[in-house]
Amino acid sequence: MRIVIATAVYYPQINGVAVFSHNLAVGLARRGHEVMVITPSQTGRNYTRTQDGVKIKYLRSMDVKVYPDQINPVPKKKKVLGVELPHLFYKNGFKVSIFPQIEIKKILDDFKPDVVHVQVSDPIGLSVVSYARKRGIPVVTTEHNQPEVITDPLKMPGPMKKPVNAMLSAYFRNRQSKSDFVTMPTEQAIRNLLEKHQFEIPIAAVSNGVDLKHFKPGKAPAGIYRKYGIDKDAAVVLYVGRVDPEKQVGTVIAAFKEARKFVPKTEMVIVGDGVDKARLEKMVKDDGLSSAIKFLGRVTPPDLYELYRVGTLFATASEIETQGIVLIEAAATGLPLIAVDKGAVSEVCISDKNGFLCRPGNTAEIAEAMIKILSDPELQQKFATNSVKIAAEHDMEKTLDKFINIYQKLIK
Repeated sequence: MRIVIATAVYYPQINGVAVFSHNLAVGLARRGHEVMVITPSQTGRNYTRTQDGVKIKYLRSMDVKVYPDQINPVPKKKKVLGVELPHLFYKNGFKVSIFPQIEIKKILDDFKPDVVHVQVSDPIGLSVVSYARKRGIPVVTTEHNQPEVITDPLKMPGPMKKPVNAMLSAYFRNRQSKSDFVTMPTEQAIRNLLEKHQFEIPIAAVSNGVDLKHFKPGKAPAGIYRKYGIDKDAAVVLYVGRVDPEKQVGTVIAAFKEARKFVPKTEMVIVGDGVDKARLEKMVKDDGLSSAIKFLGRVTPPDLYELYRVGTLFATASEIETQGIVLIEAAATGLPLIAVDKGAVSEVCISDKNGFLCRPGNTAEIAEAMIKILSDPELQQKFATNSVKIAAEHDMEKTLDKFINIYQKLIK
């Protein structure tokens, strides 16, 4: 098949949509399909490259300087008279293609896709859907968002947030109704979006999937501990992902501080970058915990695969996940999981089976979960064994099988 994947973000950007789009494209190409990715250029200019068997069309784009590009390190805030100024603009801003219709028409006229798969309804996604609908080309859409992804970072008050979330849900449903088939990563995400609403388009839960060959239980090489300054004899609470306010990394740090009082031989390792990293680093320094909490910044494979293996457990307090690829990766590495019971993580982190689900924002519960796991080797082993079993259900090969089946049925 000739398959187009349209996405607003793509590897080496680091977020769930970018990682999933990359894994899907590479996996489909490995299966012998002709795959083209259409995404905004990270240089501003349009160009084409082929990587891992995938042809990538980078469209003309512009900087949205109010948000970082998720590739370059987030710069530290400038100081004036010793006072930190808030980040209003970023040198390396997020890239967006504003009016891509003409570029997309030429690209798709030449490529003649059998099916298009849209990840984000940015101008690229909307333009690809419009092109496909006019020409009778099947459209698959994967909905990665939920309203809280947008409203939570805006810190909206409750009375305002509820109607805005309802409007966003309605917009998401309307947008998906222009497709021939819709997927979401979990059944819970589908229920959250479609609760009390009829939906005429076929919809199914298809896991984002993880290439399990990269994630194996076991101890990381000694060189990884030396390279990143991690105590190989200490227990490690691990977080991997964006370090942005909506990810609630500060809540995990606060819980770790409490847990460490009872399990002192413990470190916390935070892998990732984001707009909240500088604030959290300062908070940790002011608390005198810089030696116990390490911020490693953005780390890419193969080191990233090995860093999962330094963890004793994986913890996140994010309330906006439609699945959480990092949770699957941690589970595949054999880590017990701690997460919060919001969003759609409960199909990966199953309370009392491979970890604990805590109430959102409840620092005391998260700390108690850390203490239970860190102080009980038998519980660690039980959760580790179950994590590997659960992760096996999210093998990227199974995800590829499902999407290929969907594409083929729609084409017929």
